[in-house]
Amino acid sequence: MTIRKFTEDGVESFEAEIDGEKIQWDAGLSYARHLQTERLLSAQVPVSDKPDEMLFIIMHQTMELWLKLVLHEARLAAAAIKADDLDHALKTLDRIATIQRHMIHSWEVLATLTPHDFLTFRGFLRKASGFQSHQYRELEYLLGNKREDLLLVHTDDRAAHARLTAVLNAPSLYDELLRLLARRGFAIPASHLDRDWRRPYEPSDAVEDAWLTVYSAVETHWDLYALAEKITAIEYYFQEWRFKHMKTVARVIGQKMGTGGSSGVAYLVKALNLSFFPELWSMRTRMVAPREGPSYATPADGGVAG
Repeated sequence: MTIRKFTEDGVESFEAEIDGEKIQWDAGLSYARHLQTERLLSAQVPVSDKPDEMLFIIMHQTMELWLKLVLHEARLAAAAIKADDLDHALKTLDRIATIQRHMIHSWEVLATLTPHDFLTFRGFLRKASGFQSHQYRELEYLLGNKREDLLLVHTDDRAAHARLTAVLNAPSLYDELLRLLARRGFAIPASHLDRDWRRPYEPSDAVEDAWLTVYSAVETHWDLYALAEKITAIEYYFQEWRFKHMKTVARVIGQKMGTGGSSGVAYLVKALNLSFFPELWSMRTRMVAPREGPSYATPADGGVAG
């Protein structure tokens, strides 16, 4: 077996025939250097000698990597909406939804951690908790769940605190969506277009009316309708992720308190009632079938629809 050396673009390169294929590599960028695999694979540092802790660490590290990508894509989607570039926004939102589905399924791996397995190392975790994930908090802020008090958990990390503060003080993805509706001529209240972005979002009847108009004339507002459905899917999958998280925690620790002091499963159940895009959900209750001639939605004889 021989290796042929040559220079390409000023970089020392190599070629060898392996299994009938001409495989090339060079002294510049390699797979390991590009992906920083040495740093990545050395980042699993258990705090106990219990074998099941490795699963716990890798599971949460991979979740943080996916959160990083979702944040990256969500920022791109918000920028595209702000620039009225809905084609790119739709593509990016599709990618986020695909990542979310993968994240939902990944809880199945952690669910193989039995209560006995977890209790062998849980005490070593002290007060470390997923509640302290600054990327999860940033994603909630970016999507619109603005809670300034949640910043308190991150005061010991100045960089994370500064980043979260910046996201808290900026319009959310939904805020940008409402500004888009206003640019399209919908009567969005001024109070929802320029406000204190740190404050939790308050639903508006006028915003709900605007979405109802979009959904009642989808051919006229097709791009807004398609965008709204992609946005709704993000929350749909986010809630499914939250639910699988809650059920996995219940399966592993039951009703115990969380390591970070929260009520554990009970706290995660409360999170299921949070909504990023409230009017996109409430509007659905008011929708009726479009009338094309006599219709069960609005009876031609004035009677009660059955």
